Amino acid sequence: MDIRHLKAFLAVFEERNITAAAQRLFISQPTLSVTIKQLEEELGATLFVRLPRGVEVSDEARLLYPQARRMVAESEALSRMFRGRENRLPLTLGIEGDIAASHIEAFVRMAHLALPNLLLTLEEGCHGDGRLAVEEMCCEDELFLPLWEESYVMALPANHPMAAVQANWAPIEDWITCPQHPSHQRLMALYGRSPEAVAGHAGSLQQALHMVAAGVGVAMLPQSLVSGHARVVVRALHLPAPTRRVGLCYAAQALEMPAMRGLHEYFLQKSTGGDRSGLMGCLG
Repeated sequence: MDIRHLKAFLAVFEERNITAAAQRLFISQPTLSVTIKQLEEELGATLFVRLPRGVEVSDEARLLYPQARRMVAESEALSRMFRGRENRLPLTLGIEGDIAASHIEAFVRMAHLALPNLLLTLEEGCHGDGRLAVEEMCCEDELFLPLWEESYVMALPANHPMAAVQANWAPIEDWITCPQHPSHQRLMALYGRSPEAVAGHAGSLQQALHMVAAGVGVAMLPQSLVSGHARVVVRALHLPAPTRRVGLCYAAQALEMPAMRGLHEYFLQKSTGGDRSGLMGCLG
């Protein structure tokens, strides 16, 4: 028994007519009759009784029908799955730390708009054919395609004395810093020089955010990381705020891959094309 036999059986069962079933399957009546006879012989059961007009189904046929439909459906689903994979463009991207969930989700959404047949695999860290990362984390031999630019903001615990809108500006004495992070050098001027002004250290901006939300102290963090956090309040600085750029880090040879080349062309066109809002506004 094979799927061809089951498809023939389903057609005759549903049409109740050999001629109509043969037309549905685009085969001749004799071929269909032989196929049904082969199935009956293999099962050792009579499935159809010929009538002057059409056929009558047997009890055995009624028993077989739901099983045959399930088996044919599973076979077709399996075939579609592998055919679809052959037509998809594979791409593996690493997601570096401290990239906001909103940026990751926006990137994936835009990537599938650019390439509907994209087979995308996301991994944590420095892996894959390219990386979604901050420009500062690009290696010397990598190229960078910016997708967003955003400001750092001062993030405070909701119960911090400086969190109230009407609070007067005062020096911050409880900074949370990230000494090992690439942004640290650019932010040092905002922290002040007194060691007593530091309340804690974090290994990443995400960890610093958790410390702020827990009430430990204040941190300078990218806008995308703190947006919508219920236990964190954002206040503007009196000084110009540093910014960061988030985008794709990739080696030049990665553009030889159809998927990476397609995404690169799409995002580059968005950022330099006629859309005045540019790619930053489109994805932000």
